[in-house]
Amino acid sequence: LLPLLAAGGCPMARDTQTRSVGTGGATLIAGSASRSMATSVERDLGRRFAAATIERFPDGEVSVCLEEPVRGEEVILLAATAPPVNDHLIELLALADACRRADAARIVAIVPYFGYARSDRRDGRRTPIMASLIAELTEHAGIDHVVTVDVHTPALEGFFRIPVDNLTAIPDLAGALGERLRNVAGNAVIVAPDLGAVRLANRYATKLDLPVAVCHKRRLGGAEVSVSRITGDVAGRRCIIIDDMISTGGTIVEGIRALNDAGAMPAHIVAATHAVLVPGALDKIGNAGVRELLVTDSIEPRGDPTARLQPTVISIAPLLATAIRRLLDGGSLRDLA
Repeated sequence: LLPLLAAGGCPMARDTQTRSVGTGGATLIAGSASRSMATSVERDLGRRFAAATIERFPDGEVSVCLEEPVRGEEVILLAATAPPVNDHLIELLALADACRRADAARIVAIVPYFGYARSDRRDGRRTPIMASLIAELTEHAGIDHVVTVDVHTPALEGFFRIPVDNLTAIPDLAGALGERLRNVAGNAVIVAPDLGAVRLANRYATKLDLPVAVCHKRRLGGAEVSVSRITGDVAGRRCIIIDDMISTGGTIVEGIRALNDAGAMPAHIVAATHAVLVPGALDKIGNAGVRELLVTDSIEPRGDPTARLQPTVISIAPLLATAIRRLLDGGSLRDLA
């Protein structure tokens, strides 16, 4: 591999796109974490993603190579920083740097799941603000515009000096929830599992015309939380627990315990945009009494076939295809946020 790289060639790779790029002064490229999403976006958009080779050296280093010219073109990179977050983050930066060095006119990064967005402040005197660091790295790599989906911290935009647009999957998930609540809508309640999700809960509640309840959570550790009380009436009601992301499932499980103690109806429904879902999370959530888990494909599904609870996936490919179409046409993304 090293002689090939030194000669300016691309190493042979197991993860290679061989599809042709569309015309029109723009090139679309997908990272390895968004291959399936790219295929769906292609169908909705009616144009192909460019060929790109992405390889990992034996020691884990990332190597990328563009198989199509991008000189003078606008490049749209579709690349979620899904787990393993660090690998896919470096991959995104490498793709952007390759486009910049190949003389792309402008680089737009569509990052359906933006890792490290939770680290937006210092919890102690000797801790980093990773969201700020990632923003600086993103700009330094040559990215001119970032588009995210239901980012964990809306304040993330303040760390960038380039345009940032945060799209939302709420209409898609709320539509799916509405179908499931036709017979119990008058006896349902939207539940924010912590104070950070209240704004999100209010948006769902507005879409579905439902009241809101809030769990007051206290974090005890990286994967351990405690819910002290619930604000709002949940007794005898069907609870729809919403969040922007689910990682370990600890917040959801603790919230369900508190809801059950408060007399809520069993068989809860959970909806979240980003299914991070570390190993064991699906079993944990299923064992807590969740009837259905609705998520999007912002992170490509990595479900455990042995888990008792299997997520229902709502695709955001149409949302991203619409955003890309508008970006290419110079349109506004405002009504997608």
